[in-house]
Amino acid sequence: MRNIFKLDLSNLKGDFLGGLTAGIVALPLALAFGVSSGLGPTAGLYGAIFVSFFAAFFGGTNTQISGPTAPMTAVSMVVIAGIVAASDGDIGKALPAILTVFLLAGLFQIGLGVLGLGKYIKYIPYPVVSGFMTAIGVIIIVTQVLPALGYYPKEDLAYVNQFKAEAEEVILENILKEEAGEGILVLEDFKETIARAGKITEAQINQESQTLAGKEASGVIGAFKVMSNAFKSINYLELLLALGTIFIIYGFKRITNKFPSTLVALIVMSGFAVGFGLDYRAISQIPSGFPIPNWGIFADFSIFSITPYVFTALTLALLGAIDSLLTSVVADNMTKTKHKPNQELIGQGIGNSIAALFGGIPGAGATIRTVVNINAGGKTRLSGMLAGVFLLLIMLLLAPIASKIPAAVLAGILITVGISVMDYKGLKAIPNMPKSEVTILIVVLILSSVWNLVYAVGIGLVIASLMFMKKIGDQTAKNSKVRTLLDEETWSDEINFPENLKEEVFIKHINGPLFFGSTSEFQQLINQIPPTASAVIIRMDKMPYMDQTGLYAMEDILVDLESQGVMVLLVNVIKQPRYMMERVKMIPDLISKEHIFDNIDDCLKWVKQNVEDKY
Repeated sequence: MRNIFKLDLSNLKGDFLGGLTAGIVALPLALAFGVSSGLGPTAGLYGAIFVSFFAAFFGGTNTQISGPTAPMTAVSMVVIAGIVAASDGDIGKALPAILTVFLLAGLFQIGLGVLGLGKYIKYIPYPVVSGFMTAIGVIIIVTQVLPALGYYPKEDLAYVNQFKAEAEEVILENILKEEAGEGILVLEDFKETIARAGKITEAQINQESQTLAGKEASGVIGAFKVMSNAFKSINYLELLLALGTIFIIYGFKRITNKFPSTLVALIVMSGFAVGFGLDYRAISQIPSGFPIPNWGIFADFSIFSITPYVFTALTLALLGAIDSLLTSVVADNMTKTKHKPNQELIGQGIGNSIAALFGGIPGAGATIRTVVNINAGGKTRLSGMLAGVFLLLIMLLLAPIASKIPAAVLAGILITVGISVMDYKGLKAIPNMPKSEVTILIVVLILSSVWNLVYAVGIGLVIASLMFMKKIGDQTAKNSKVRTLLDEETWSDEINFPENLKEEVFIKHINGPLFFGSTSEFQQLINQIPPTASAVIIRMDKMPYMDQTGLYAMEDILVDLESQGVMVLLVNVIKQPRYMMERVKMIPDLISKEHIFDNIDDCLKWVKQNVEDKY
């Protein structure tokens, strides 16, 4: 492993320009992803600063630029929404648990790198990745339509008031839980419950109603539920700002690619809103001081608050690994270099862990920013570190100005991100893809969009694995048939088989592994052996592997044949299958060593001497 503390300064100018350009491109996206996540623009900036710097410093891809990305933000959004809802809508109360999950994801990534699992990420099926990426695009586009229209469900009084009854029920339930924890018997001391309920203010009921309204309106399904309300109360100024942003992003690219169109749109539309003194909704205040660690992660740590999200943290880690390593491959192709996957995972994990300590959202290798860095002259990891430093300087010097950015402008930026992140290549290929792969893609796409990103990927991987195993099993079964030598083409070394014994002796050729996906056909052997059979030769020359299921299938066949008085002879049992059979005493209890032969010639000699010609 290279000495990570030794920086290569041979390309200082190129790395400076690459880092500066990548940092400028990252700025609007970091702000937008932070707002989209639910933690605010500051969290997006902190994520971009720390992940970019430390992933570059410790990582294994010289030109990689890391930071918040659309997939990582989408999954983070699920984590944040779930923990905030479980914390009575209080984001301050939920923050330690949220950041702990992000920290755990970073530690998982480090673990993946240390265990050397980086090289296995490439085995995730393309339909799963394609469906997931397209779902990310759908989620971002649909959920950002609401702020683009200037509609915020929590601020719609008519909508929020629909949840008042449920809010009062939740509050009363909390009172009862509180009394149960104090040992108060509610039915015997109902006056205490009434007294506590009497202290609940209208403001508390409204706050709980807003929490429930926000939860109901979250995600794709929630956005569709309130979409009619949004269109009935369009804020045309916000819509104009969002549409103007989208128009500039796509239009400016047609003029020149020398300047990032996203940044141009951010500056122009924000300048327009501020310059004309428009009454728009700005993003939340960005602090101008140096980032301070959030020690609440440790002070308020509770294992019970994060236990439900351990699998989600692992998914974040795997998603970040996939995102980063795919970008590393792109960087390799552009620079003709070779990245170190495990070291890259360690770097990404360290970056995400440190970002979580400072309150930043997690990130990964960002393809567009990496390409921009390379094109601007970046060649070493110094470029990624400088990108993080530039973002830190922008935050320290320009935070008051950045705090005036319209929320609708960031919504417009995110809509273009959602459009770009969708996998059009995979969607266009659907008519020509195998039905099994189309099924996986569509299942992952639908479940990710309307249900749960984390579970959808897991289900997609399970379906893909099952379909793969079925294909392998079918192929193995197809190549492994039981026939008499009168009907089957003999192998070249079987031409000396005695003609007079072709009614008494039959051969089973096994081509490929005997595993749980291929045992069903093998188990039909007992039904295919005619009553004239005295012996069955099972040729295992081409059976390199046997799993536990295959082992027991073989045992069942041996027992059944023995009960019918049919001898079983094994030819060329390879090392692994033989070890499995000896481990459970199948050899020598069911098959004696005298009935196991190294080659077919020895087996045929034994057959001629020991099998009687009856037919």
